[in-house]
Amino acid sequence: MPEPALIEIVTDAVHAPDVAALAAATFPLACPPHSTAEDIAAFVTSNLDADSFAGHIVAADRDVLVARDGIGGDVIGYCLVVHTAPTHPDVAAVVTRRPVTEVSKMYVAADHHARGRTSPPSHALMDAALRLARERGSVLAWLGVNQENERAQRFYEKMGFRRSGVKTFDLNGSIEHDYIYVQPLD
Repeated sequence: MPEPALIEIVTDAVHAPDVAALAAATFPLACPPHSTAEDIAAFVTSNLDADSFAGHIVAADRDVLVARDGIGGDVIGYCLVVHTAPTHPDVAAVVTRRPVTEVSKMYVAADHHARGRTSPPSHALMDAALRLARERGSVLAWLGVNQENERAQRFYEKMGFRRSGVKTFDLNGSIEHDYIYVQPLD
């Protein structure tokens, strides 16, 4: 049986290319089937590149978590945790409690999902993200998930989140529709 994934907070931007490489590989898997390869590639290039992750890593209001495949192993999952109030109007209308944390991105390499693991990397990443939110004093965590991504919705519900609204998501000019999920932390 595989070892449990090791979760760590990335504090050195030198690791940004590793996170960006995983983001580029996993983001397309969560996109709706009608998403074009061009829209996905443009989003990855402008939002999930190494420079973007380097900025997240050094920002005081964010945490970048990674799951590694054992001690010193490859990055097999990541999570971006944002400790600020939402700015998207659809989210701000639903997520009104403060302070609040967004679980902005959470992806695990397809070949490292739950199979054969007693503690899947996705569970460990979410547990760590929610722990960080509580440590920052957040009373609520929220996230957005595409309405067609039923697998992710089941995971978030299993982790204690509940659907509370809808929002739009701009995928390189293609407007997608997400559910807003929330979880009280107090």
